[in-house]
Amino acid sequence: MKRAMNLLALVLFLVAMPLALAQPGLPATAVPKEAAQFDFLIGQWEVELSPKVNGLAAMIHGRPRLQGSWKAWRAFDGYGIDDELRVFDGSGNPVSLSHAQRIYDGKTQRWLVSSLDVYGARFGAASAQWQNGEMRLSGTGSTNEGKPLLTRSRFFEITPERFRMQQDRSLDNGASWDEAVLTISAKRVATKAPR
Repeated sequence: MKRAMNLLALVLFLVAMPLALAQPGLPATAVPKEAAQFDFLIGQWEVELSPKVNGLAAMIHGRPRLQGSWKAWRAFDGYGIDDELRVFDGSGNPVSLSHAQRIYDGKTQRWLVSSLDVYGARFGAASAQWQNGEMRLSGTGSTNEGKPLLTRSRFFEITPERFRMQQDRSLDNGASWDEAVLTISAKRVATKAPR
């Protein structure tokens, strides 16, 4: 009985602690209009990916043919987006699976993005802002070898039926950038994506 009471006290403490640390008053729950900036991503998309290739392998084999699907759903009571990108090679073999959670932070007026490279068991983080009809992201992560990596990405040519994305990468903390390391062309398949 004493053990049960101690456990109950611990649970109440853990539940009450965040409430005690919270600022007085209720949190603002009205979703800011900017939380709709990533709405173009909601739905299901067919994607074609074009990685930048260099060197002898590229001259012999050419550019790899990669395809996939990108699915996105509204999340976090309207504050954000939950999305999944699956990539396959020309033979249909899985190449990449990433899952991202995107939430709008009204205080900083930026999107916060946390992404998971499922097959590589690596997390990345980014922030994003809507600028001149494009969504621009700056991120950090690591390469397959575990080396630090900076990214800058942009979603552009956004319409209800398609969009494009380009990603640049830096392996030297931004001193130099390898541009268009990855480009994605997306075509809408459905306005709602199955889970």
